Amino acid sequence: MASAFEYAPAPESRSVVDIAPSYGLFIDGEFTEAADGKVFKTVSPSTEEVLSEVAQAGAEDVDRAVRAARKAFQKWSALPGAERAKYLFRIARIIQERSRELAVLETLDNGKPIKETRDADLPLVAAHFFYYAGWADKLDHAGFGANPRPLGVAGQVIPWNFPLLMLAWKIAPALATGNTVVLKPAETTPLSALFFADICRQAGLPKGVVNILPGYGDAGAALVAHPDVNKVAFTGSTAVGKEIARTVAGSRKKLTLELGGKGANIVFDDAPIDQAVEGIVNGIFFNQGQVCCAGSRLLVQESIQDELLDSLKRRLSTLRLGDPMDKNTDIGAINSAEQLARITSLVEQGEAQGAERWSPACELPAAGYWFAPTLFTNVTQAHTIARDEIFGPVLSVLTFRTPDEAVAKANNTPYGLSAGIWTEKGSRILAVANKLRAGVVWSNTFNKFDPTSPFGGYKESGFGREGGRHGLEAYLDV
Repeated sequence: MASAFEYAPAPESRSVVDIAPSYGLFIDGEFTEAADGKVFKTVSPSTEEVLSEVAQAGAEDVDRAVRAARKAFQKWSALPGAERAKYLFRIARIIQERSRELAVLETLDNGKPIKETRDADLPLVAAHFFYYAGWADKLDHAGFGANPRPLGVAGQVIPWNFPLLMLAWKIAPALATGNTVVLKPAETTPLSALFFADICRQAGLPKGVVNILPGYGDAGAALVAHPDVNKVAFTGSTAVGKEIARTVAGSRKKLTLELGGKGANIVFDDAPIDQAVEGIVNGIFFNQGQVCCAGSRLLVQESIQDELLDSLKRRLSTLRLGDPMDKNTDIGAINSAEQLARITSLVEQGEAQGAERWSPACELPAAGYWFAPTLFTNVTQAHTIARDEIFGPVLSVLTFRTPDEAVAKANNTPYGLSAGIWTEKGSRILAVANKLRAGVVWSNTFNKFDPTSPFGGYKESGFGREGGRHGLEAYLDV
């Protein structure tokens, strides 16, 4: 994109990561072929280059992995918490040691900028394992009663937008509480989960405690429905979450769902404009807007709309879109052709319904999946782009006059995952935050995460909490 400065290319070296031509499923501590021999290819979104061929799990493989996890559960759950903690600490340290390798791998397989995987994703991944390692021998003091017990085998299905981070959110508390795991990564981003399987072996984790099954939706459905799975954890779309809830209903399986969102970023007239603009950009253009809790609706007080939008457009004109392996890149590639088609379709609907579209001057690369940062003005609550989760770098701008109107518009959504408030008045922050139906409310910032803080939603954004002390409860019989 156009910029006041010219940046020389600063690509991260691919040589730090060695991607094998093919990978198997990770079951009972070993890599193995799928029972039916099926494989699929994983592609780099920025170049459409085939990175590797991966075994595709089916129902028979799911059964094999669950049996391995059940067998391992007896010894793993019987270990003292301090012993389980040693494995988690070891995993956390290995992740730190291999963080550069994992960051490059994640960028290649996912399409997000290297500075995001390097500076945000990987430090948080290690931090989650360190944090839950600290809880492993303190469960009696976590507030869930004396001697809380693990549930058994956890079936976990994670999305493609934060592959390694979502793995950490799921696996770290499960292992700390004495459960064993069968995890299915997304079909477009299986590589970091398979590298994590190698980290488990490097850490000496007992066989069967963690099993990784790359595959498609049928493998995830088989895992959720398996009769010997005691706990299901899912992060992904609301539609799939509803189907999982129907599958689990009537069983004794414990369930947590972290689903879609349509977060409101509310900017009041006394907000520091430059700070708010940075928060808006981080809220919707981080990871190309492919974030469940993205601030995809900007609610700006009418009196400062013009000033804020002028500043926001100037800022968007300085963002750099391109090679995600370049350390200067701000906007990387969309994860898949399917996701790009969805974003394009919803943006076209927004234009057809009368919203005004704007993007900075931007040259998109010829190969790969790309979408320019986009904002819509003249948006009403009736517009599809103000209601549906786009999951891309698209911001819908609405206005309000009073705090009550801002709250009403922010809550006028079937989702309830996140929100942001920008104002200099602490009393206003507290008053508005208490009225917002969102699992996470940020004040004068956005997209800040910490392993000690719980995360989750209301309404169609799911239920249950991950992270913090609250994240232990989902994996304990309390």
